[in-house]
Amino acid sequence: MQNRTETCSACLRNVEIALIASPTEVDECMKPMVAMNARGWKPGGAMCIACLERWKRLHYELRSSYPELEASWSKILPTPLRLDASPRYTGRGVTIAFLDSGFYAHPDLTKPANRILKYINLVGSTSPGSLNRPDESSWHGMMTSVVAAGNGFLSRGLYSSIAPDASVVLVKVGTAARIRHEDIERGLRWVLRNRQRYNIRIVNISCGGDREASYLSDPLSAAAEAASRAEIVIVAAIGNAGGNPNHPVLPPASAPSVISVGGLDDKNTLGIEDDEIYHSSYGPTVDGLQKPEIIAPAIWLAAPILPGTPTAEQAALLAELEREKDSELAGIIRRHPGVDSQLDQAQVLDSYHLRNLVQLKIRDSNVISGNYKHVDGTSFAAPIVSSIAAQMIEATPALKPNEVKLALVKSAIPLHGFDRDRQGWGIVNARGAVEAALALGDKENTAP
Repeated sequence: MQNRTETCSACLRNVEIALIASPTEVDECMKPMVAMNARGWKPGGAMCIACLERWKRLHYELRSSYPELEASWSKILPTPLRLDASPRYTGRGVTIAFLDSGFYAHPDLTKPANRILKYINLVGSTSPGSLNRPDESSWHGMMTSVVAAGNGFLSRGLYSSIAPDASVVLVKVGTAARIRHEDIERGLRWVLRNRQRYNIRIVNISCGGDREASYLSDPLSAAAEAASRAEIVIVAAIGNAGGNPNHPVLPPASAPSVISVGGLDDKNTLGIEDDEIYHSSYGPTVDGLQKPEIIAPAIWLAAPILPGTPTAEQAALLAELEREKDSELAGIIRRHPGVDSQLDQAQVLDSYHLRNLVQLKIRDSNVISGNYKHVDGTSFAAPIVSSIAAQMIEATPALKPNEVKLALVKSAIPLHGFDRDRQGWGIVNARGAVEAALALGDKENTAP
């Protein structure tokens, strides 16, 4: 006899009738949050038991850890909340190395304790204090490292990462103008030589090589494979060329053992029924491998603004203007001449039009606050997966790279209505991946 099924209006999956929760189990206090985020669900609508448990966790987390967000959904939601990540594991005892164009010692990594174990510049001189001097190449690596391992120090914990206790090693392999194929390889070789010294378990690579290449002959791919054999998990952004006719996947993301990460647009909500694929690259690679393995949020992501730059100065001004009364706007702008030429010229406007201009500039510059903005790209999806891998390794330290990859893909959630070649096994499942890692550890511990 065939089991009867019903569609859960919160996740759009067909589940057995026995796995549908009773409408009375959805607490009244939860309903506004669920209706705001799971837009296919209406009070009294069908909801599976798995979704009900997830929404209960999110509601508790929202009220206990993010009370300022419960009153207003206008801000960018924190990544751990969006991915329902377990707060039990924070990456403690795990080191993530980052290969990128440049870095900055951001307070989200250095306060209250400095978790930067090492910085090295492989394309120039590593001068003392260079991490504390922002330049045009600093911002990208600063953002990727903070997205993965930041503790939200400048947001009072609001924009903490999934692995806020992880240590980091920062390896500069290029500049804002260019990152060369050969220099990414050099970065991986440096990590291989120094992995034991800094306990490097994960490498995040939010950059790609110059060209498509077969992993059978490409030195960069060979370095990635060698790192995997040395029990280092390699996570790489797949790129943002999904709209191109050939949507190329470049090394090192194209290498077989690398966990390549595509992009998800979750609309900055907690529901999943209206999620879409981001315009990320996808396979097959030149070797016929299907990539990516998984997808993670690649837009509407909070990231730090590089301190000491004109962008930071403008963001601080906009954040102050957003907080203050309309009658104060012109005076605040006069006290900050030269920060924003448009605002300088607009201070003669009436308060209504000046407020509208401020709101437009906040929207167009992606400002969240004086210290953070929202960003997009698979460069920032990959660090999310790296932070989840850090949780997994903290939970089960003996995990090998192939086991991390297996747990990630087996726990991933397929994205309804989109081709598998664009999403791999689906959306990264932060909580499910950690549970899978724990199960692998239990299996090893009970093996005869």
